[in-house]
Amino acid sequence: MLVRWMTIIPSGFLLLGACGTAAQTPAAPAQPASAPAPSVSLPVPVMSGPLTLSSVPPALDAGPLGTWYVNGAISALGLLQDHPSAGDRTAIADISNAQIFVQKTAGFVRFYVQLGAYALPAIGQTYARQTNATSTMGRFFGAVPQAFLKLAPSDSFSIEAGKLPTLIGDEYTFSFENVNIVRGLLWSQEPAVSRGIQANIIAGPLGLSLSLNDGFYSGRYTWLSGSLSWTIDAANALVLAAGGNLRESSRNTLATPLDENNGSIYDLIYTYAKGPLLVSPYLQYSAVPQALAVGVRNAASLYGGAVLASYALSSNVTLGARAEYEIGSGSTLNHEATNLLYGPGSGAASFTLTPTYTRGHWFGRADMSALAIIHMTGGDGVGKGGENASQFRVLLEAGYIF
Repeated sequence: MLVRWMTIIPSGFLLLGACGTAAQTPAAPAQPASAPAPSVSLPVPVMSGPLTLSSVPPALDAGPLGTWYVNGAISALGLLQDHPSAGDRTAIADISNAQIFVQKTAGFVRFYVQLGAYALPAIGQTYARQTNATSTMGRFFGAVPQAFLKLAPSDSFSIEAGKLPTLIGDEYTFSFENVNIVRGLLWSQEPAVSRGIQANIIAGPLGLSLSLNDGFYSGRYTWLSGSLSWTIDAANALVLAAGGNLRESSRNTLATPLDENNGSIYDLIYTYAKGPLLVSPYLQYSAVPQALAVGVRNAASLYGGAVLASYALSSNVTLGARAEYEIGSGSTLNHEATNLLYGPGSGAASFTLTPTYTRGHWFGRADMSALAIIHMTGGDGVGKGGENASQFRVLLEAGYIF
């Protein structure tokens, strides 16, 4: 994760000239030169690779409203797992993405709209199928998961408002944005999409974003989030991100977990990217204070760390990996303690390996992930009755990105 609000930078333009005929014959009238569409680097959705949006996206001339760019991601997945949780299955086939992105990236008034279907597979979490009545669209962020208006008086300052991607964490929300198909343990502790307002400042190698938002999609604008990034050089970057609720909230849904939404979270992220190699280790700490009025009986905290990496073996093949570990406070003997993971005082480790093959706009990849739970409280693990302390998953995903 570098800066989620990068500005558009055209990467080049090509103009073809007309050629004359032989000197002995009259010159033919010169034909108008035709210029291919310019290559552009769109600021959103942010993608950590190896999948990328088209560098020459379809462009719509909206007259006085400027140029609008259109991209999209269409993909399907198949999943096999042991120890499926209640309501889950051993084998699943699903649509992972069927999304369109429309954006205007220049001028004082800019915008971004993302719409369509999406799945949100995560380590150790029950898979919510996209193709049934209880889809992720219905239970999370709707058919327009992200959309915002952006006012940019200059390239170094902007303000945006709407359904914003979070400033927290080192993994993005949708599968096509990440090295791995499934999100990790640390991602499950972070907000994904928040409604609110955000200010962005770029000053040389430093970038600062501050946002007042509704945290875990609570509908109450009492969260304050921030991200400070330092681009050390072309290969190295450092990010400090944090967020927390300024008031107590009693909302408790799948998208708005009661405990996490009443807490605070902090990330320190380092990224090295040079040539075929990308390595990004990061540390995470989250804390939930006691809030008896809304049902949080005891304070709790969670410490975690992860390493995300990818290496391009060739122009078509990339190998991605993620290793992570986290441990919570509390005791398995105190059943009233706040549970942030798999029971009070529990921990977990996971490892994911993802080879990816790309050819033009097409891609195919596999995800192999293993989860191990430590100090699990009976009934809070995985499996039909929450009695299992491990889970292994294999996913295959294929699709088209334009």
